[in-house]
Amino acid sequence: MAGPRLALAAALLCSCSAPLADASWWSLALNPIQRPEMYIIGAQPVCSQLPGLSPGQRKLCQLYQEHMVFIGEGARSAIKECQYQFRQRRWNCSTVDNTSVFGRVMKIGSRETAFTYAVSAAGVVNAISRACREGELSSCGCSRTARPKDLPRDWLWGGCGDNVEYGYRFAKEFVDAKEREKNYVRGSEEQARMLMNLQNNEAGRRAVYKLADVACKCHGVSGSCSLKTCWLQLADFRKVGDLLKEKYDSAAAMRISRKGKLELVNNRFNMPTQEDLVYVDPSPDYCLRNETTGSLGTQGRLCNKTSEGMDGCELMCCGRGYDQFKSVQVERCHCKFHWCCYVKCKKCTEIVDQYVCK
Repeated sequence: MAGPRLALAAALLCSCSAPLADASWWSLALNPIQRPEMYIIGAQPVCSQLPGLSPGQRKLCQLYQEHMVFIGEGARSAIKECQYQFRQRRWNCSTVDNTSVFGRVMKIGSRETAFTYAVSAAGVVNAISRACREGELSSCGCSRTARPKDLPRDWLWGGCGDNVEYGYRFAKEFVDAKEREKNYVRGSEEQARMLMNLQNNEAGRRAVYKLADVACKCHGVSGSCSLKTCWLQLADFRKVGDLLKEKYDSAAAMRISRKGKLELVNNRFNMPTQEDLVYVDPSPDYCLRNETTGSLGTQGRLCNKTSEGMDGCELMCCGRGYDQFKSVQVERCHCKFHWCCYVKCKKCTEIVDQYVCK
């Protein structure tokens, strides 16, 4: 078993100079994301207990068991980010199926599904890249990214950076494998969905890679900053979520051609790049509870009476109207800084009006 493990590790490490080149590999958003806690069981049982793994996924799981904990962390961060980004939308990253996070919504090739695949793949890149830097994985270490050409000559390049190259490549190998192993009829709806998933996985990974930037630390007597050490650092995952949410808003509607390629439904728009999200099915309206689509509906959801956006009562409640009630909110107030060194606050109680959809 050491042979294939070392071979794959070498392949991942050797191709750092071109981390975004095309390669083959599976899709976390469909199965592992559903039970992220199962990734932290540890050792061999985790690979046999994870439902829905493809042969390639299971093999990678067995070869790289230590990576599974961090894939779980990536899954959790993806779920959390999805729920944050859609907190004010009719679909708020919740489903009627309590056994999974995204559930039946994933069966539809909609914009929402596109986002979940992208943010899930991004979560894996993020978590694995950080684990490399922190010395948690035996097959990778600090980033080996070449020194940026525009970095001042007297600044040192060599701090221990996030290994986004390895994170990208391992995530690609792991998250895409399930899709790559499928063999659908050319031009079929199943092939369209497979290509959609691969496109959105790639967009998620590239979002993490694109937002990674140089970070520096000053050195010198009394903070003189006579010397700087710099390294590659991942952006806060919230920025990744924000970028993918923008991609969600501008996602391209696609269809499958007879040649087995995704093509635009409307040719007036530009073809999406590898950084863009795509979808092949229209989204449900998510207004009413629907066991088939996985929609919880918006009955009982809080809404903003004064907003004209998606969080406003008119749109959130789908024209059904809303009920008003009063609630008591307790907040910290009248905070004062005391020397040295703490802040002391009082608790203020306020009665506020809130609105929920009928």
